[in-house]
Amino acid sequence: MSEIPAKATESEDSSGGPRDEAADGLLSGDAPSGDAMWQTAPPGSMYDYIKVASFSIGPDGLVDQWSLRAEQIFGIPAERAVGTDPIEAFLEPVRRERGQRKMAEILDGREWTGVVPFRLPAHMAEDDRDREGIAEVYVMPTRTEAGEKAAVCIVVDVRTLRRIETDLAASQAIFGQSPFGFVLIDRDLRVRRANERFASLFGGTPDDHRGKGVHDYLPRGEAERVAATLRRVLETGDSITDMHVTGFVPGSDERRHWSVNLYRVHSGSGRPIGIAWLGIDITARRAAAREAAAARRNLALLNEAGARIGNSLDLETTARELLDVVVPGFCDLATVDLYQGLLAGDETPPGLADGSAEVRRVAFASAVSDGPIGGTGEAVKLGAVHHYPFNSACADALRTARPQSVPGEDGGLVQSTLAVPMVAHDTVVGLAQFARTKGSEPFGDRDRDLAVELAARAAVCIDNARLYRREHERALILQRSLLPPGDPEASGLDIACRYLPGNAASGRTGEVGGDWFDVIELPGHRTALVVGDVMGRGLRAAVAMGELRTAVRTLAQLDLEPAEVLSQLDEIARGLGAPGGPSQAFAGGVQQATRAARRPREADLSEVYLATCVYAVYDSVTRRCTFANAGHLPPVLVEPGETALMLDVPPGMPLGVGGEPFEEVEVELPEGALLALYTDGLVESRDHPLDEGLQAFVGALTDPSAPLEDVCDHILNTLDTHHGEDDIALLMARVQGLPADSVGDWTLPREPRSVGRAREYARAQLLAWDMEPLVDTTELLVSELVTNALRYGEGEIRLRLLLDRTLVCEVWDSGLVQPRRRRARDTDEGGRGLQLVGLLSAAWGSRRTPRGKTVWFELPLPGADTGLTDPAEALLSLF
Repeated sequence: MSEIPAKATESEDSSGGPRDEAADGLLSGDAPSGDAMWQTAPPGSMYDYIKVASFSIGPDGLVDQWSLRAEQIFGIPAERAVGTDPIEAFLEPVRRERGQRKMAEILDGREWTGVVPFRLPAHMAEDDRDREGIAEVYVMPTRTEAGEKAAVCIVVDVRTLRRIETDLAASQAIFGQSPFGFVLIDRDLRVRRANERFASLFGGTPDDHRGKGVHDYLPRGEAERVAATLRRVLETGDSITDMHVTGFVPGSDERRHWSVNLYRVHSGSGRPIGIAWLGIDITARRAAAREAAAARRNLALLNEAGARIGNSLDLETTARELLDVVVPGFCDLATVDLYQGLLAGDETPPGLADGSAEVRRVAFASAVSDGPIGGTGEAVKLGAVHHYPFNSACADALRTARPQSVPGEDGGLVQSTLAVPMVAHDTVVGLAQFARTKGSEPFGDRDRDLAVELAARAAVCIDNARLYRREHERALILQRSLLPPGDPEASGLDIACRYLPGNAASGRTGEVGGDWFDVIELPGHRTALVVGDVMGRGLRAAVAMGELRTAVRTLAQLDLEPAEVLSQLDEIARGLGAPGGPSQAFAGGVQQATRAARRPREADLSEVYLATCVYAVYDSVTRRCTFANAGHLPPVLVEPGETALMLDVPPGMPLGVGGEPFEEVEVELPEGALLALYTDGLVESRDHPLDEGLQAFVGALTDPSAPLEDVCDHILNTLDTHHGEDDIALLMARVQGLPADSVGDWTLPREPRSVGRAREYARAQLLAWDMEPLVDTTELLVSELVTNALRYGEGEIRLRLLLDRTLVCEVWDSGLVQPRRRRARDTDEGGRGLQLVGLLSAAWGSRRTPRGKTVWFELPLPGADTGLTDPAEALLSLF
């Protein structure tokens, strides 16, 4: 080996400071020139990692040169090291004897290489274990200027070498065994090293990838983006985490996705030397994330559908709610067609029978255009009735109850369409079509399943709405059939009425209620006015209302007082929930209904029937009206020239509660006065409390002289009647009493000649009224009734004739025994008087009065549709 001058150690650079540019030329392979060979090692050389020092030993075996790097390794400054015996300074006493022998051999001119343990100064170690060091020493004999033997020692810190070996082994293990793609990229953005995982993805061996760039692996646009990111990392040193890169692997057309982490790599001196690329294939994860996102989107769509579809019991509204959910979240265009028969109220929809049956387009929604959905032929307007060709995909979907895919037309807007039958309870009620435009993601299997689920949910709601509409229409027909047909007529009253079922005013379909009103003609040109409200809604309320209305009419014909009518009605209402219901009341009398009402039964609120009712009887002769109230709102009276006021009628308990009597109030009504009876739906709603509604109603009755029809319309337009929460019943009557010259009233003494006098009074009055065709019949019947009053009655007799739309004759007496018609035998001389009255009159009857009874008959006026019976023929028919 060539000799190295001992003074050469002075050229060492132990500071790790900057090196000159000539050294870079050596690394790059450029030929050195001049003194460049003697420049310090360039950055990135092995001396940046390995601690190498030198010192020289003179002929006397003492240190005569001590480098700065030796000072760093051994921790001894040059002024202390120079002139010392290295054996005594660095070796432990047990090793010094052997060390002296080796030193003698070295000074004899022998080279020596070995590992020498040494002990660091205490200030260079944290504890005693760190003070133990090992140095590999290479001793080379040399000579001084005087020719004496000396030595140059090259020292390497073995601990640093071991640490580098360990780091290299660990790096190799991580790089080679990593499940991630690991690539080292140099400053020119070229691959310097790749691991097996990276090579397994892109083919070849790791060495085959040396020198390649990102453009060799990625499409141009993606490669430019990644290259720009690599330059930024190299320049700034900022690491990049989870950068998504998209590309293809050799031999596959499948697009792959990677998550890449980038960080800058430095040399031992801190100089940037390249970039580490650590990548993992996330294609499966991306696909799973897309599937999870689609599942979450579908779940959210189903949740939204559950919340928004079916809020209305209207067929068309439910169909529109479905489209509001799916457009644009699921598709770009959508339509709903329902079977025309279902919309028309047919009992059984076509089902699976015929996919080409008539359907109506009830809903359409689009996020892109108002154009038709492609693949279905010509455009169908909203609300139009049409049918699908028998061999079309839509008809097949309706026929088989299975979804069908309809491809878009060439040049059209739509890419594809899903024709999904709307099936509820194994019955097809219509067809929903969902379309996506070109450029959108095509429908997949998951989309098809979601479309079927959405259509099924909407179909159930539509079928429920269909069933509800059917029941509602039936209940409404029942309810209307129980209300007075047409415009009611009454003697001495001008009548107008309005009835609005619940939600009819708002245009929505709702349940019918139990509101009713009635106008009942009573004997003596009297009229019963009734308004009631059965609590609850639906068919049960309508049926209960019909039963109560029938009971009211029956009780009214008995000519009972208003309070007595309500008492009997209360008993009947209490018996509605009992077995047998009100039929027992009419079959076995009111007492039987009372017993049924008192019969023990389970406390089931569905069996309890409660109702409110106002019952008023108006006498057109006296213009007096008697009221009785069962928990209903008070009547409103408007007298001419006065403001409206609510009558103080004691509100009794509602019908069906029982246990409390009802009170009567009699009010004299002036000519032209306006009387209003109503239900709570007119004056009460969620937004308007009852007191506020009553005040508004009273304030709306400002012009009682206007035509009654106009007054009703004004009230409905003024008040908040469009809430649709409850039925509204309004009954208005204007008082028009009988004129005094239309009434004939006489008192007869209780003597036989009063019969003849009664005939004279009747003849004279009828002739005065120009009713000569009625004279003979009236005389005959008056004679019969007065004779009966003389024979079977008590007290004085009163005869009264009333002329209005018919002629009514009343005979009053103080007897309490009611006349009873019987069939006389052929041999009987009497007993045919009431039979004759029944044959010759249009109607007859008797009623109790506070002071006895009244027997009456009624005759149609001349010129009426009902002709008069000839008295002679009537007499002959009795025999």
